[in-house]
Amino acid sequence: MKALSKKRRHPLAAVALLLFGLLVTGSLYTAAGSINEAKAATATASAADIQEGQKLFVANCATCHGMNAEGTDSGPTLIGVGAASVDFQVGTGRMPMQMQGPQAQIKPVQFNDEQISQLAAYVASLGAGPAIPDEEYLDTEKGDAAHGGTVFRVNCAMCHNAAAAGGALTRGKFAPTLAGVSEKHIYEAMVTGPQNMPVFNDSNITPEEKRDVITFLKTIEANGTAGGAALGGLGPVAEGLFVWTAGLGIIIGFAVWLTSRPS
Repeated sequence: MKALSKKRRHPLAAVALLLFGLLVTGSLYTAAGSINEAKAATATASAADIQEGQKLFVANCATCHGMNAEGTDSGPTLIGVGAASVDFQVGTGRMPMQMQGPQAQIKPVQFNDEQISQLAAYVASLGAGPAIPDEEYLDTEKGDAAHGGTVFRVNCAMCHNAAAAGGALTRGKFAPTLAGVSEKHIYEAMVTGPQNMPVFNDSNITPEEKRDVITFLKTIEANGTAGGAALGGLGPVAEGLFVWTAGLGIIIGFAVWLTSRPS
């Protein structure tokens, strides 16, 4: 007992106890944060789908991501990104990339729905990650647009702008407009964090709140701009600048016309 008591009074005992506590806390937090995301979409995918997805991957994706999706100098590893990431990137035409650049551009989709599902199933089989969302979380009839607007303004508007019209970022990157984006792809973007977007897992924004955000976006998309010309949806600063510039131009033009008239 005396030996144990002496060890407890050792100068490094407090440091060791603190490190142990941080390790346990971090492990529990990681487990809690990923419990809803660590879902490989292999439960509903057949072995044949995974095999076909692997063939498509080797033929179209392995050049950048490696033969086993382990990543290369030209592309990141896809192990653990989940089915949702593949469905978003390939389903919006961003992947395969047309050329290297600051950001993957939207272009016509190169695969059909079945092939996208097979690719997603193969990548999901390599490691657990966010799954393709269930239909109940994409049903805007069940969403709350008002609450979704609040969540959007707190978490998304600083990049996508309050009207979801998009905006410029640094080094040639940008936050795209969200008009015309499908409910599924909006949800998948939130859980996978493509490009410069942060990941909003279920601990940050619940699935129900994600549905509310989608409902808000679809509501403002359907309603349009009640105040007239949207002017890019950039807000009162852009609108004021436009009015000031246009008004000043009219005044200058009128002054030039008056001075050019013969006396």
